[in-house]
Amino acid sequence: MSDPREARPELVLVHGWGLGNAVWQSLVGPLAEGGRLQLVDLPGYPGSEASAPVDFDTAVKMLLDSIPTRASLCGWSLGGMLALRAAVLAPERVAALLLVATTPSFTQRADWSAAQPRAVVDAFAETVEGHPARTLQRFVSLICEDDAQARPVGRQLLAALRAAPLPASACLHRGLDWLRDVDLRSLLTRVTAPTLLIHGQNDRLTPLAAARHVLARIPRARLEVFSGAGHAPFLADPARFVRLVGAFRDER
Repeated sequence: MSDPREARPELVLVHGWGLGNAVWQSLVGPLAEGGRLQLVDLPGYPGSEASAPVDFDTAVKMLLDSIPTRASLCGWSLGGMLALRAAVLAPERVAALLLVATTPSFTQRADWSAAQPRAVVDAFAETVEGHPARTLQRFVSLICEDDAQARPVGRQLLAALRAAPLPASACLHRGLDWLRDVDLRSLLTRVTAPTLLIHGQNDRLTPLAAARHVLARIPRARLEVFSGAGHAPFLADPARFVRLVGAFRDER
């Protein structure tokens, strides 16, 4: 008898800024039990065939070129922004969308306060050229800020940083450009895929208010809030994350 899990769309994990695929490693085994699994390397990160920086839409197209014909996209933070854009650009390719600690606009705008001041992104851009490792360690600290599981989450994130060579400075700069400039709010109502939002209650990088904004505008979305978690809820409570993802896949 065939395994029904094999019939599910492949689950594709898309990492965020500064931290590559190693951020998912502790979850690969449990998630793979629910069906086929693929980890994507964003352009310029170790494992990617693209070495030169690319623009946001080109990165989205490269993401779509790297995945099966129909897949469930799970993106964390910046990876979620790419997955969101992919779901609008090629809805026939995205069976389901999982957005983890994701915002449609990372940077504040005149009509958008649930985000980071531009100065935060600019400060990272100023230091990443000469001190990339130190900058990413500082970023890890912000990810863990106000997380009830800050120490174990921080240890896992620092281990992920050490697991592979750092992305080139040009790649990190380009990612910061995306975080500063990309605004996907106008696309939210065009998402047709079933969408699961997973967000930390205490996320200081992408505030929970941003997730609630997304929830109100994507027609088939639902939100799961991780109490006490910061910007990496999948590491703060991995067992719950795996259960939620598995149940969401079972619905497809």
